Amino acid sequence: MKNLNMKKISIDIIVDIIGGVLIAIGTYNFAAASEFPMVGFNGIGLILYHLFGMPIGTVAFVLNIPVAIACFKILGRDFFIRSIRTIAITSIIMDVVAPKFPVYEGDLMLSAICTGVLSGLGYALIYMRDSSTGGTDFIMLSIKEFFPHLSLGKISFAMESLVIVAGTVLVSKNIEGLIYGMIISFILSIMVDKVMYGISAGKMAFIVTDHAHEVADRIDETVGRGSTFLKAEGSYSEEEKDVVMCACSTKQMYGIRNVVKEVDPEAFIIIMESNEVVGSGFKTK
Repeated sequence: MKNLNMKKISIDIIVDIIGGVLIAIGTYNFAAASEFPMVGFNGIGLILYHLFGMPIGTVAFVLNIPVAIACFKILGRDFFIRSIRTIAITSIIMDVVAPKFPVYEGDLMLSAICTGVLSGLGYALIYMRDSSTGGTDFIMLSIKEFFPHLSLGKISFAMESLVIVAGTVLVSKNIEGLIYGMIISFILSIMVDKVMYGISAGKMAFIVTDHAHEVADRIDETVGRGSTFLKAEGSYSEEEKDVVMCACSTKQMYGIRNVVKEVDPEAFIIIMESNEVVGSGFKTK
């Protein structure tokens, strides 16, 4: 048991270092050099870096500690400890390692894309180990605790917008800075979602048909996917209908759609995005 814990901690630290390097390069070597505003405590660190020359990582660390302590009860002991470790590692890398890499001074759009992609990849790796870089994440959880009627999306949008606007007004001082900040925030969030869920993402099909068993058999023959039968009733006709539910990869959905139309041209097909599919034939956990 002790060996398993040590192995997990070692992997967590390695992931923290890799994620920290990606976040630091995206923030210091791209965003800082191009004077882009960013979200979170790193965004506040960037503002103070440009105004007073204060190190970004140190600022983020100093801001994080009191917030993390204040949110201790909400975060829980284990998550709190993991997050403090991640914050410390990321902050050190930001101030010590990132300055050793060359600073990008080329096209602003390429710089914005690299900032979002590298930072998003770094955050996703850290989140996948059930840790956090702190910052506004802790504050959002606290606000949600006291104002449960507010969604995390609304809280996040309000806080991110505030930091980006502040960075634009105090540093870049032009509308382009605001636009680039929004682009970075969008790319970053997309990267986090794709890395965390993209590998196991797919499609979900609900097929309303009078030939459920035949449809399911043909799906199995064509793409090797099993199906689940559901019972439904039409709200208008009040007739009982069979619904075939099938989870599959994005590539397999095209074949399933064609098969259903061959078996039952009158079938009603609903195709939905599925962020994550766990189970037999997909990822196991």
